[in-house]
Amino acid sequence: MSKETGSAERVPQMARRLGRSGIQVSALGLGTARIGGLGFSRQGDLGRSDRPAEIAESIYAIHRALDLGVNFFDTADIYGCGQSERLLGEALAPQRAHVVISTKFGEPFDEETAQAVETPIAYEYVKRACASSLRRLKTDYIDLYLFHLRDFDLARAGEIQQALEDLVQAGSIRAYGWSTDDVTRARFFAQGPGCTAIEHRLNILNDAPAMLALCDEQNLASINRVPLLMGVLTGCWTAETRLAETDRRSDWFRDKEFLRVLESTEVLRGILTRDGRSYVQGALGWIWARSARAIPIPGFRTVAQAEELARAMEFDALAESQMREIQELVH
Repeated sequence: MSKETGSAERVPQMARRLGRSGIQVSALGLGTARIGGLGFSRQGDLGRSDRPAEIAESIYAIHRALDLGVNFFDTADIYGCGQSERLLGEALAPQRAHVVISTKFGEPFDEETAQAVETPIAYEYVKRACASSLRRLKTDYIDLYLFHLRDFDLARAGEIQQALEDLVQAGSIRAYGWSTDDVTRARFFAQGPGCTAIEHRLNILNDAPAMLALCDEQNLASINRVPLLMGVLTGCWTAETRLAETDRRSDWFRDKEFLRVLESTEVLRGILTRDGRSYVQGALGWIWARSARAIPIPGFRTVAQAEELARAMEFDALAESQMREIQELVH
């Protein structure tokens, strides 16, 4: 596939331009942390095990999302210490010419032992991390390469950015960005010609007006992490919900503040589902109404979840009247 904009790419029905790059992506991306394992865990917690049946389910879910118009997939090298990238690479290899892959770097680890290692976060590390991700993803280029350390020392960020610019020139990556909620750091990266996106928190309960304004000003894509607030904005949890003790989210349901937030989100249900959407689809519709640059990347595990998420694009953004009602309730 040619890496030039618009060459062999399929333009999704509900599309977004990936910032300055001009790359066309679906308005919904899918995050793959939950199919690979979070952090240094390959099993348990919110991650997946290495069992063949679960791997097959993950790959089928990715293929089903492709069928429904999703062409943008987000991962990170640290998810399962490479496992998420390997699964994604296997699933997308036959469709590589028609998909856009984003991955992240910044947390060094040993792939064999799945343990953290002490490595200076500097120029050479960025080049090595990129080479390793390319190998695991079974591709010769990464569409969007994101720096994963949200609060990295700004005084040292120039060296990281220079490595990324050099990777763009070498053809190893098409564009880059920073996964950060800090507008100052995002603005710093935005000065680089190869920067095209900022990944940041955005959902109904966590608006980000300053970051969205920066993305407008600098012509950057807004990639939205935790769009469903780790399950809070799905309408599926109540104060009586009980998760397995091995699920690290189980502690949340013993926290009074969390239970208060959970209760408050229930009042949103009628607004979000009024036009036939599910609660999840309404929460995504809020993000699309919030900004034409916004690309939420909810996580998924199953085919059913991939289908519900992808079909949110059939509804598009919430209506202005819905947005006003939510604004009054939440803020």
